[in-house]
Amino acid sequence: MADENPVGRLRILIPKGHIYDNVSMLFAEAGFPLRLSDRTYRPVIGSDWLDAKIMKPQNVGELLELGSHDAGFTGLDWIRESNADVEEIMDLGFDRVRIVAAIPSGCDEGRLKSKKIVAATEYVNLAQKWLAESGYNFRLLRTYGATEVFPPDDADMIIDNTSSGQTLKDNGLKIISCLLESSTHFVASREAMANPQKRGRIEELAMLFRAVLDGRDRVMLEMNVAEDNFNALVTGLPSMRSPTVSPLCGDDGFAIKIAVKKNEVPVLIPRLKKLGATDIVEYDLRKVVL
Repeated sequence: MADENPVGRLRILIPKGHIYDNVSMLFAEAGFPLRLSDRTYRPVIGSDWLDAKIMKPQNVGELLELGSHDAGFTGLDWIRESNADVEEIMDLGFDRVRIVAAIPSGCDEGRLKSKKIVAATEYVNLAQKWLAESGYNFRLLRTYGATEVFPPDDADMIIDNTSSGQTLKDNGLKIISCLLESSTHFVASREAMANPQKRGRIEELAMLFRAVLDGRDRVMLEMNVAEDNFNALVTGLPSMRSPTVSPLCGDDGFAIKIAVKKNEVPVLIPRLKKLGATDIVEYDLRKVVL
């Protein structure tokens, strides 16, 4: 397809809704703030080599396969549903959902296989494959949202996404199978990845995104320790790499810095205190480049 953008300008697809909010925050923390005006589909992005457009997540994979855009963000569920031939760069871990089959709570799953059922879903391809492999005689009813309201009047089963399963329970449904676990992925077109310049840009973005995500998961701890306690304390330290150690003024011990997982902190600080650490300071990290 003809490229209307300057050579090297990376064309990014960002979906609407929750994915947009999470991706927008990720871009901002990576150093590329996004600004989207009402009723427009082209965010202003803080870089002269990035060009963004808003699309539904269902369309992202196929548009990348066509080569009309270079990279984008969408759920793994929509990549699998569209069977799009794209390169999966990284799992961002946002918006985790399961694609599940659910039936009315009082329904016997075994009895459904003795008749032709109606299965309501937005995931026509995923549903058709799973139902056939599971031995159902079925007719698919395509939905366009609010799939959980179809049973029992208009469908015997639904195949839909859920995060906690609570909405299904509230509508009198029970999960009988999980077809797929999904989250937001950063993906790219094969065409872009075959272009050395664009591939480099995509890999740069991925590196910055990983740095942001790793930074969100860690904190920095700083502390002082007397020379007599130094060896015992350092031996007990977790760290991404070796801790940073500096002598204190006047040969009065050492200052130590370590980056640790946030979930380690409640256990680690009391242990460090027992090992002789003083003046312990904790602060957030913005990026961690490993």
